[in-house]
Amino acid sequence: MTLNINIDFYEEEEFWLVQPEGEVDIYTSPTLKEKLIDALDEKKANVVVDGEKLVYLDSTGLGTLISVLKKAREYDKKVYLKNIKPNIRKLFDITELDKVFIIEE
Repeated sequence: MTLNINIDFYEEEEFWLVQPEGEVDIYTSPTLKEKLIDALDEKKANVVVDGEKLVYLDSTGLGTLISVLKKAREYDKKVYLKNIKPNIRKLFDITELDKVFIIEE
C-alpha cells in the first residue's frame, strides 16, 4: 500500500493538520518526515496528526514522528495524535511513547 499525505495549515487556530492515508513504513517514512519538517520550518505551529485513515505504522514511522516532535519542541510547539487505531495505539503504549505524545481519544 502507499501513503497519501494531506497537510493543511489552519491560520486562526495556528496548527498544521496532517492526515496520512495508508501505511507509514520504511518506504514512506522519509516522505512524511520531509513534508512535516518543511511545514514546521515554514510556519512554527502545533501539529495535529489525524490517524483516521492511517492503517499501519512501523518503527521507522515512530522514528519519523519522534523527529517531528523534536523539531516541534525546538519551536516550543507540540504534536497531537488523534483518531489512532487500536493496533497503532498499542505501539505507542508498548514503547511508552504515549507518555511523550499527546494522544487525544
